[in-house]
Amino acid sequence: MAKSKKETSGAAAAKSVTEKKKWAFSRQHKVLVGVLFFLFSVALLLSFISYFLYWEFDQSELTAFSDRKESVHNWLGKFGAYLADLFLYRGFGIASFILIRFFFLTGAYLVLDLPVRKLKRTLFWDIFLVIIVSILCGFFNPYLPELGGVIGYEMNLFMQDYLGKIGTILVLVFGLFIFLIFRIKISPDAIKTLFERKHDDVEEDTEDPVTENSTVNTPITPLAPVVPIAAMDTFEEDEDDQELNNIELKTVTSPIIPPVVPVPSQFEINRESLKPTIEHSSEIKLETSPKPKQPEPIAKPVSQIIETADENFVIEKSVEEPTVEENLAARLVKDFGEFDPTLELSNYQFPSIELLKDYSSGGITINQEELEENKNRIVETLRNYKIEIAQIKATVGPTVTLYEIVPEAGIRISKIKSLEDDIALSLSALGIRIIAPIPGKGTIGIEVPNKNPTMVSMKSVIGSPKFQAAEMELPIALGKTISNETFVVDLAKMPHLLMAGATGQGKSVGLNAVLTSLLYKKHPAEVKFVLVDPKKVELTLFNKIERHYLAKLPDDGDAIITDNTKVINTLNSLCIEMDNRYNLLKDAMVRNIKEYNEKFRHRKLNPENGHRFLPYIVLVVDEFADLIMTAGKEVETPIARLAQLARAIGIHLIIATQRPSVNVITGIIKANFPARIAFRVTSKIDSRTILDSQGADQLIGRGDMLYTQGNDLTRVQCAFVDTPEVEKITEFIGSQKAYPNAYLLPEYVGEESGINLDIDISDRDSMFRDAAEVIVTAQQGSASLLQRKLKLGYNRAGRLIDQLEAAGIVGPFEGSKARNVIIPDLTSLEQFFKNEENNF
Repeated sequence: MAKSKKETSGAAAAKSVTEKKKWAFSRQHKVLVGVLFFLFSVALLLSFISYFLYWEFDQSELTAFSDRKESVHNWLGKFGAYLADLFLYRGFGIASFILIRFFFLTGAYLVLDLPVRKLKRTLFWDIFLVIIVSILCGFFNPYLPELGGVIGYEMNLFMQDYLGKIGTILVLVFGLFIFLIFRIKISPDAIKTLFERKHDDVEEDTEDPVTENSTVNTPITPLAPVVPIAAMDTFEEDEDDQELNNIELKTVTSPIIPPVVPVPSQFEINRESLKPTIEHSSEIKLETSPKPKQPEPIAKPVSQIIETADENFVIEKSVEEPTVEENLAARLVKDFGEFDPTLELSNYQFPSIELLKDYSSGGITINQEELEENKNRIVETLRNYKIEIAQIKATVGPTVTLYEIVPEAGIRISKIKSLEDDIALSLSALGIRIIAPIPGKGTIGIEVPNKNPTMVSMKSVIGSPKFQAAEMELPIALGKTISNETFVVDLAKMPHLLMAGATGQGKSVGLNAVLTSLLYKKHPAEVKFVLVDPKKVELTLFNKIERHYLAKLPDDGDAIITDNTKVINTLNSLCIEMDNRYNLLKDAMVRNIKEYNEKFRHRKLNPENGHRFLPYIVLVVDEFADLIMTAGKEVETPIARLAQLARAIGIHLIIATQRPSVNVITGIIKANFPARIAFRVTSKIDSRTILDSQGADQLIGRGDMLYTQGNDLTRVQCAFVDTPEVEKITEFIGSQKAYPNAYLLPEYVGEESGINLDIDISDRDSMFRDAAEVIVTAQQGSASLLQRKLKLGYNRAGRLIDQLEAAGIVGPFEGSKARNVIIPDLTSLEQFFKNEENNF
């Protein structure tokens, strides 16, 4: 009795709990809560959108939330402004839009009475994506705080403190891949399967075409019911995907055939093997009454399967393999990007323009009285010789003013040109120059020096837009023209430059301007300098950038060459470098260094085959006349070779001399130096030697020069760069990270090497045995190898090579190639030393 009471009370309690649950999760409540979520998602959307439109007006009003007099522009009023500020500014930023989707789906599931448990997975992945996107947008918070929000920005800073920017980006990219693979289910296998299915569908369509007139030989009977896809909607999400992939439905349209009564005694039907469709109708044979003759079925394409009379014999045609259209170089560029020669010194900083000094104060000052006075004197002088002027115009430059005159009709130009000295006398000028006529203009130019010339600073030239925006291989800013325009030329187009002038007229300053221009424009990986300074004092400042920009021989201690005997070796080494580069260009099937480097950047040349990025090499000789006096033909021959051939492979020469005589600037030199700069000289003969025309004798000095590149002469005031400025630039560059060594030129050994051989065993070097082991192990006989392996100087390494040649271990000298090693291995070397000891 007691038991029955307990059971009764328990049943009542369970009933009450069930009724409470029914009341709590009734259909009306679900619809009500679903509509609430749906409207809340719409409110969030409107609030977020209006926030991006009016946040500047509403942000200041949030502090006065309780004040009814303060109004906001948000479409949902103060509540909408507060929501937007909470989610977008203080929350996850623009990633909060993803939460709107979740609230919308929650409302839709509740209203439609769908199982809400499916939203657990959606909520997890939405929150995961919100965090990833918020942290990613945190990188841009300093510019737009609404992108990442406070949470995203703080999480971004937290990750950067431990991982850095690159590590944080890598973690975020990994998170995105997790979302794509596990949520969207994007994987290489899925993409491959998708393409295979499309390919199979195309093949099935081509193999079994069904038209309205086609008939089927064997009647099709329904063997198993087809399960409709709509009945599977209540399955779980993962189960749906797995089962739907295994179910394949096919529909076959066929004409109406009279029903046929099957004979069950002739075959048995195995119900376990039944399928929704019959793929091979020939497997089932039915005995039926004779039927009328029917048309033959459409044949399958011969390209796939060829049917024969014998059912067991099938001929299948093999499909041709697809061709690979992707180029290996294009794939390497796609995977690794183009080759960057500046990567080794990726943190290199170009010198700042503030290191240069500005000598000009406010630009060119125009003296109106001086211009008027000179104009009147020119007109008066010409009128004295009955030469009338129709028009006169003055163009003021830094040091020279150009007066352009248009004479009256019938005046001969030669008559005006003959009055050069008379006009100079009337103007009391240092020297004037008459250009009759000015190329491209119908005027005659008279260049008159200014009484108070303006100094052209290197800072104004380097900072000019013409130089900064110059798209040249080797841009050089020389100075400013008469019209006060920055004069910029390309050394790669010259291709070589000859500078000449009297002592103290600005040659060394011009060389410094050339080198400074290249230092401000080219990376150390793109250009190298070979500096020859017989004076030993002009170019020594550039020693500080040895491991950045300079090139030298492997055996030289100093990168700046001051010894004339080393100049010969350097010039011959450059000839070897030229020949090597031409071989590389021949193998790469290109015509010049620009095409070669472009091909190497696009990874079309294999470094394992000896290819490498080729920097430009600029040879600068400060005093060429001294080299000619001491070395003569030994210097002139390699310079002539380089001047004739080195243009295409990026070796350019800049030669300066203070003695422009014909035995220094010979015909061979002049023929290969079309670009020339002439500073002031003392005679017209020297001017003709440099420029093949007069005019350099009429310059005023102090950087005043004439430039020609085979065409007309251009008067330029060279930019002034002082020694302290060059020192600051070289110190700034030298203080940065550099290459381990200077750029090494090929080793050159003179023809006299290897003549006096040490034959006496007692006179051999103490490291002879070690050197022999190194040479035999490497199977390469060169002095540079011994220098690196045994840490020797070049002279001692050269003597060891001579002793090894005398002993018969290495072969004779063969030019730029390494010597052949006669002994094949260390065992043979040990036997060689034993035989020597026995014989000795």
